[in-house]
Amino acid sequence: MSQVGAPRGRTWAGPSGSPRSRTLRSVATLTSVVLAVTVLAGCSSDEDAAAGPAAAQDNAPTARGMVDDGGTLRWAVDALPSTLNTFQADADAATGRVAGAVLPALYTLDERGRPRLNPDYLETAEVVETEPRQVVLYKLNQQAVWSDGREIGAADFVAQWRALSGRDTAYWTARNAGYERIEKIEKGKNDLEVRVTFAKPYADWRSLFTPLYPKQVMGSPNSFNDGARTTLKVTAGPFLLGKVDAKGGDLTLTRNPRWWGKPAKLDSLVLRAVPRADREAALAAGKLDLAEVDRSTAERIALALKDARAGRSGAEAARLHGPGAGITPGKALGSWALAHGEDGKLAEEVRAARAENKAAVARYAQAQTTLAGYVVRKSLEPAYTQLSLNGESGPLADERVRRAVARAIDRRELAESVLKPLGLPAHPPGSHLALAGQAAYADSSDALGGQDTKEARALLADAGWVPGGARQKPAGTKAGSEAEKAGSGAGKTGEKAEKAEKPGENAEKASDKAGDAAKKEDAAKKADTASDEGLYIVGDDKPGEAPAAARIGPGGPESGTRVLAPAPAAARESAALLARAEALDTGARAAARPGNAKPDKGVAGAYAPLGSAAPAVAPAVSEALGKDGKALSLRFVLPSGPGSETLRAVGDRIVRMLDAVGIRTEVTKVSDESFFKDHIASGDYDLALYSWPASAFPATDARPIFAKPEPASDGSLLVEQNYSRVGTDRIDQLFDQAAGTLDEEEAGELIRQADARIWAAAGSIPLYQRPQLVAARQDVVNAGAWGFAAPQYQDIGFKKSETTKGSPSNR
Repeated sequence: MSQVGAPRGRTWAGPSGSPRSRTLRSVATLTSVVLAVTVLAGCSSDEDAAAGPAAAQDNAPTARGMVDDGGTLRWAVDALPSTLNTFQADADAATGRVAGAVLPALYTLDERGRPRLNPDYLETAEVVETEPRQVVLYKLNQQAVWSDGREIGAADFVAQWRALSGRDTAYWTARNAGYERIEKIEKGKNDLEVRVTFAKPYADWRSLFTPLYPKQVMGSPNSFNDGARTTLKVTAGPFLLGKVDAKGGDLTLTRNPRWWGKPAKLDSLVLRAVPRADREAALAAGKLDLAEVDRSTAERIALALKDARAGRSGAEAARLHGPGAGITPGKALGSWALAHGEDGKLAEEVRAARAENKAAVARYAQAQTTLAGYVVRKSLEPAYTQLSLNGESGPLADERVRRAVARAIDRRELAESVLKPLGLPAHPPGSHLALAGQAAYADSSDALGGQDTKEARALLADAGWVPGGARQKPAGTKAGSEAEKAGSGAGKTGEKAEKAEKPGENAEKASDKAGDAAKKEDAAKKADTASDEGLYIVGDDKPGEAPAAARIGPGGPESGTRVLAPAPAAARESAALLARAEALDTGARAAARPGNAKPDKGVAGAYAPLGSAAPAVAPAVSEALGKDGKALSLRFVLPSGPGSETLRAVGDRIVRMLDAVGIRTEVTKVSDESFFKDHIASGDYDLALYSWPASAFPATDARPIFAKPEPASDGSLLVEQNYSRVGTDRIDQLFDQAAGTLDEEEAGELIRQADARIWAAAGSIPLYQRPQLVAARQDVVNAGAWGFAAPQYQDIGFKKSETTKGSPSNR
């Protein structure tokens, strides 16, 4: 995305955290770039085998002939969408869900994250010219029409391009990557052909025009900024936008009678706003048919199914493991005696307690009976959780210390702690830019190296952090100075250099010019050796606390309109991903309840899920490390909300792993609302855990996450979404080259080269892929844990029973 005169996708955050108007690709929209996905069976081609294993989908695939016609499906969302425009900064997963059901998606992803042409909207789409310009010719499905009867055509493409190109700042858009490369759009030989000419080559052209909005939305700033926030008067999908009940928390989608494709099986689809903490109760009350859930809710459903299969009624289950399970016959008799005793006051209290317990047992029994009608479908979400190391200043500005942190961590142990109890593949990701199963995936973690306590300690010692160093008086020169570097050899090019010059980076550029690419890649992939790139150090002072995103427009602060997503807005968008991903709780069930929340003590190891066993203490060094009279201590910031138990449990393990090599941590738990805005986006942390989505188009979507931070002339800091503040020119160049080549094999190789260098820089360490747990009524089909693939809405429905024989469902 870009604005005229601004680098694509960059945001400003000055020393005081003051935002500037720069564009930013929305994290929320990254997860919904492809909104309607064809669900395919497992692949077995040579291409698939080379890409590596992927977690299987679990969505009860069923032939359409076996799906009832009719019925209403109630699907939980975190909240009703605040906008229906996916290109605005506050678009979220609910926005994407609506768009996927009612708007065109020219390309959809299969279950391995590969873009596939959507025949409901396109007959063909191909690059027909490369010289002097890249030209893509779209041939539209001749039946494709908007809900008002108008044909989908070039006018809609033109309107979307103009709105998202960044040339007109009256459009308050949160993402426009790729659209700024378009030179012109024109009609082809007839109304069904659209020719898109690019000013410079763009490899990820398939990511464009999905979703495609009608010209009525994109045609003017007013309709884009405000008109599409609450309604879409014209759509073109298997469903139409129906009633929005903001008070009741329901948004209803109804079958589109003008839909030319296979008709939707459901009469209506209701998106129901149910917070994560309330979903178990909503499912137990039978108010939902489909909902992402946390681990504790999944375990409760599994228990209900176990009871049902054993022939136990809800009442029997309650006596076995419900509220009354601890009441022995003796206790019951004693309670009865007190309730009928001579002490009237005591008897009244006991009778009230007995009545309350009886009601609780009845509720539990009914809930178990209802929950036995659900199943939990599980897979891996196309997103991974990483440990972010803030390399802007402090100890982590030295690449050796970052590498030591990474070498101290056992990624496999962390992945297994989260995923193994769920029966999901527990392999730590080997790439920042692709996940297992994607064509671009390659394990490049060797560029950094695996867990090695001895090597971690050696790296720290080389950086000057030694036992007893905290008691030493500061030396005249710092470890890592130019004099020390001169004597330490060429293998430490990642050390903190003088800001005026980066010798390692200059050497790499010279090597690149000499064409020694293969040699560089071998060096970058060597475990236990420093990267052959220099690290650009932004400065020693962290930016201040970032304020809330500025809002402009006729409505003022409450109008709901935004400037072009400054850094704090990106924080909220990233937080939307966190809320969605981290709510898939894999922590202890009791800890998920607000009443069981632990107080924020701000010290290492302060958190442990209620009822969990005390962790084994890893052997620590006898004395914390230090240098020049300062102890080596890193501030570890974690969210404190009830949806983030997994992060805190993983964080506790990381604390012990770092302790074993002499790195002390100060754990600070902050509210979920301020986690990104006030800490990650503003750089107020040393270590942090949060999730990023994977993408079918990493050259476009991942570049802002790993772009090299750059100072602006006014002293502000351009960080894009690179919250670790670690990057190099060469990584940026590789992304740009990958986005600019039309050779898919070359693009994949460039992405893999970029990933190896990201590993070597040690700014972020992927730990595990997110679990995806979805509770579904047992008769709901073609819905559940899709993995990479998004729903094919027209196929979702209820499985026919033997008694319905094809008659419409009354659900």
